[in-house]
Amino acid sequence: MNRVAIVDYGMGNLDSVARAVEECGGDPVVTDRAADLETANRIILPGVGAFPEGMRNIRFRSLDRILREQVADKGIPLLGICLGMQLLASRGLEGGETEGLGFIDGEVRRLVPGGEDVRIPHVGWNEVVVEGDPPLFRGIQPGKDFYFVHSYHFCCTRREDVLARTPYCGGFVAAVGRGPVFGVQFHPEKSQRTGFRLLRNFLGL
Repeated sequence: MNRVAIVDYGMGNLDSVARAVEECGGDPVVTDRAADLETANRIILPGVGAFPEGMRNIRFRSLDRILREQVADKGIPLLGICLGMQLLASRGLEGGETEGLGFIDGEVRRLVPGGEDVRIPHVGWNEVVVEGDPPLFRGIQPGKDFYFVHSYHFCCTRREDVLARTPYCGGFVAAVGRGPVFGVQFHPEKSQRTGFRLLRNFLGL
């Protein structure tokens, strides 16, 4: 069974993510301790809230260092969820410029509505269009809906890092991936059967 460290930096739906991981066959531990991250063979970085506060909390707990050691150096698979995906970027532009974890090149910008019927924040179910055949989406039918809650989006520098997009607000990146690092803008733990299939795919990487 996969031992899954769910990173607690004070921002995120930790209990719901832990319950979803357990239901998908993983052994979750919600933690901010380096020792737990060092013994995990999967890491999930959840998050809800603002980019600057998220990075401040991560650095205060020295989690940026241990994440780089486990993911960049040892190749432990990492899944960022919502704000957790955004924190994988080089920088975020919310309330000024803040340096991110830098696992995937790009920056996080505010969604810009393209009409009066487009609401920000983007809340609710929306289609996710997968590009290619990434293992994170194996067995998930094309065009399935996932649950979103966000006002900012990840603008990737490299097209090959984009795994999926969502056709809302002019279109935005819904999932990213590079090496052992993955991120989803939506909440798989709130996306019912389809979201749980994605979590099982992550545990099986």
